[in-house]
Amino acid sequence: MATKIRLQRHGRKGYAYYHIIVADSRAPRDGKFIERIGSYNPNTNPATIDLKFDRALYWINTGAQPTDTTRNILSDEGVLMMKHLEGGVKKGAFDEAEAVKRFEAWKTSKTASQDSVKDKLSSAAKAKAKELLASETAKNEAKAAVLATKRAEESAAITAAAVSAAKEAAAPVETSAPAEEAPVEETPAE
Repeated sequence: MATKIRLQRHGRKGYAYYHIIVADSRAPRDGKFIERIGSYNPNTNPATIDLKFDRALYWINTGAQPTDTTRNILSDEGVLMMKHLEGGVKKGAFDEAEAVKRFEAWKTSKTASQDSVKDKLSSAAKAKAKELLASETAKNEAKAAVLATKRAEESAAITAAAVSAAKEAAAPVETSAPAEEAPVEETPAE
């Protein structure tokens, strides 16, 4: 039976994640499988890979053929590197302890480079957030200054209107000439 290590799609439309499985090559993509050896989520930055290393190495040594994408995943996780080192041990080029030592050195350099990439991404995100905050603060200050001048103009106009109204109220109001009073007749004094 020809076995393949491949991806099995899960998730919703536009947001897929995958199970890494070992299946018969004739089985459908999302159909029957022999063993699930991990998962792969390309939606995160960087992509999240959870792999059962020992089982993946077992299936690679057994003869299971990975697809292109799973070959890249297995290579990134070090399964193919370990298979290569085990081949060197079988040929007698070096012993098992040397193989483990080389693999650990490779793994530490790989994790260091991944950590530096993650740090760079997080620092870039923090810098972008800081820049957005500064630009937003500048915009808000500009809007506040415009609003303050507008309010000052309105209050000046209201004050000027109040002053003119007060002047009008204080000024004597000239009305039409008062009606002539009827002459009061004086009675002669006796």
